[in-house]
Amino acid sequence: MSRLNGRIALITGASRGIGAAVAKRFAAEGAHVILTARTVGGLEETDDAIFQATGKNATLVPLDLRQFDKIDQLGYSIFERFGKLDILVGNAGALEALGPVAHYDPKLWERVMDVNVTANYRLIRSFDRLLRASDAGRAIFVTSGAANAPYPYWSPYGASKAALEMMVKTYAMEIASSNLRVNLIDPGVVATKLRMQAFPGEDQTKLTQPDAVAERFVELAEPSCTRNGEVVAAQ
Repeated sequence: MSRLNGRIALITGASRGIGAAVAKRFAAEGAHVILTARTVGGLEETDDAIFQATGKNATLVPLDLRQFDKIDQLGYSIFERFGKLDILVGNAGALEALGPVAHYDPKLWERVMDVNVTANYRLIRSFDRLLRASDAGRAIFVTSGAANAPYPYWSPYGASKAALEMMVKTYAMEIASSNLRVNLIDPGVVATKLRMQAFPGEDQTKLTQPDAVAERFVELAEPSCTRNGEVVAAQ
């Protein structure tokens, strides 16, 4: 397993769920992974699993993506240490709560938009040059079927993912003549904390587990990947 050997990969929301699964898979494929999340304990658990499997540690960066200036600081730190970034995975997402549009809490709306849209814009803004410095930069963002199919009470989440898709597809067009490739992944129904928030009574043991969707991330992260500006289904 060396499809990402020597690649430098940054993964947001890597303390659990899909982010943690992708981090472990990337590390198993030979990448050095830089992991961000708000939960230090979760990051350490992911790092422990990576070390146990590979004998190497990840770089852990406790970070609230809503503190946008710290994203810029992280970009500068990666530039100083590595001089480039090969893979960016914008995985972190927020649901907050479900509710009717007319009564949705403005503060929760802002949090969803901050994490799902603005933070990813700031990641692009901060890491574009580092990704272009790679011989085969790859950026992958996590979307949802809610971006294209409206559901009652899901307006902030659906609107945020629709905005994310438009932004990422536009970015993909802008970098098409470079070595950088930019895509989105729709993981489908996966057993995650966000899914549990939306469907609290659901038996998550019967759902697709995060490890099962990690392969699609590897495919889009490989230097040989030629796809650009696509929404790729993980299942």
